Amino acid sequence: MSLLKKSTKPQSSRSQIQIDGVRDGVLILPKREYRIVLESSSINFELMSDDEQDALIDTYQDFLNSLNTPFQIVVRIRELDMDKYLDGFKARMNNHEEEIYRTQSQNYIEFVSKLVSHNKILTRKFYVVLPYKADDKDFPLIKEQLKLQADIVAKGLGRLGMQVRKLNSLEVLDLFYSFYSPGQAKRAPLRDQTIQLLKESYL
Repeated sequence: MSLLKKSTKPQSSRSQIQIDGVRDGVLILPKREYRIVLESSSINFELMSDDEQDALIDTYQDFLNSLNTPFQIVVRIRELDMDKYLDGFKARMNNHEEEIYRTQSQNYIEFVSKLVSHNKILTRKFYVVLPYKADDKDFPLIKEQLKLQADIVAKGLGRLGMQVRKLNSLEVLDLFYSFYSPGQAKRAPLRDQTIQLLKESYL
């Protein structure tokens, strides 16, 4: 079963997620297996000319041939929390001295509120999951090997025009949290001070 594939069977969150914990942004799995998650930007392939598309395909092919490890690509689509955005915008505009700006801001808020009441505003993010299986439990060595793999992938995707960064521990936990508990994640987003509690109770 894929690491981020949600099971339809009634099981505990821990058994569905199939990870033992997160340390320094590294997922710790059973049987001495480890993963790191990279977030990547996207490129608009359709807007490129035929020559640019051909060049990009050739570069991507060279990138795949240069890899000596498998990897998983995850596309995550999430609904944007527009209520939070509008509340923050309203708070800023209420303190504005000019009445005309406050009026225009109110009109904007009403327009966006009406828009999102009939349409969901979605965001799409792309992740690359890199695996590593260790013969021992030397975590610094494991972390270094994963870092080397991540550097190779980041450079390869960089040649395609993509920006890549490694997720930290909180971001990795938030990815799983939002996937398995999307409603709760929207109402109570993770904070740095909750990471230890989440490790102990959720994972």
